[in-house]
Amino acid sequence: MPAPRSVSVRTPGKINVSLRVGPLRPDGYHGVASVYLAVSLFEEITATALGSDEIRLTLSDPDHRLPDAGIPLDGDNLAARAARAVASRAGLPHAGVHLHIIKRVPVAGGMGGGSADAAAALVACNELWNAGLTRDELAELAAGLGADVPFALLGGAAAGLGVGDRLTPVPAPGRLHWVLVPASYGLSTPHVYAAVDRLRAGTGVVEPTEADPAVLTALARGNTAGLAGVLVNDLQPAALELAPELGPVLDAGVRLGALAGMVSGSGPTLAFLAADEPAASALARALRAEGHDALAVYGPAEGAVVLPAADTSAPATYRK
Repeated sequence: MPAPRSVSVRTPGKINVSLRVGPLRPDGYHGVASVYLAVSLFEEITATALGSDEIRLTLSDPDHRLPDAGIPLDGDNLAARAARAVASRAGLPHAGVHLHIIKRVPVAGGMGGGSADAAAALVACNELWNAGLTRDELAELAAGLGADVPFALLGGAAAGLGVGDRLTPVPAPGRLHWVLVPASYGLSTPHVYAAVDRLRAGTGVVEPTEADPAVLTALARGNTAGLAGVLVNDLQPAALELAPELGPVLDAGVRLGALAGMVSGSGPTLAFLAADEPAASALARALRAEGHDALAVYGPAEGAVVLPAADTSAPATYRK
């Protein structure tokens, strides 16, 4: 079969409905016990073959959420590294590709947007070059790129241990409805983790060894109200210290009808759990009326998927 000239892949952003963080390890990382949920805010990459061995990146920002500093479009971009990883594993040293990224997941927002780009690039380049790598091989490459990249490939819901890369899919049969409030700025994940270490110094933090059973039970039963009572993020106090303006927005979301609100990952995106789709739509409208950018989304969403050739746009989140 001849290789296609262009391949488009979409991948979801994520929220951590539970995130327990252990102490700083000698290797500079933190052990975590997390429950990931992929949500319907998608990144999309279109990979187009080039006649040279160049890896070229461009991007578009349809929702106008890119920070002023923008995103590096050189070899340090995680999507470019993913393309090089596929070429190396497949023995294609002279393969070239133009990767066009459509950004919808907030940048440096705690939702794994860069990781989603990397996952999309892995799948797109594998298809574009007829590399023949299996999903297990792609997952191995993903783990070498970053802790959140394997989950962007997988999607759905999963428990993550280690640095978040040891994934186990977990049942989440019911659709959960959320409202996301992105910020106009990002937070550095290393800075947030450093603040966590400082805030918890001397408190005897232990290494987490399992995902929260109460969270897993609530997901498996589709118990939205039960899940609202057990949401937790050990990074939230640090994110709120670094960006105290998030506190009033969290309060506003609950005041306007959310069952619960939390910082997503390392922040500063906020995630509010709603009772159902109409409640999420109403909450998003109410938050926008108070001047906040708000998006109603659902989860779990599927992981990396190749789009049909005629479909070059990722599904929009619902806005009602």
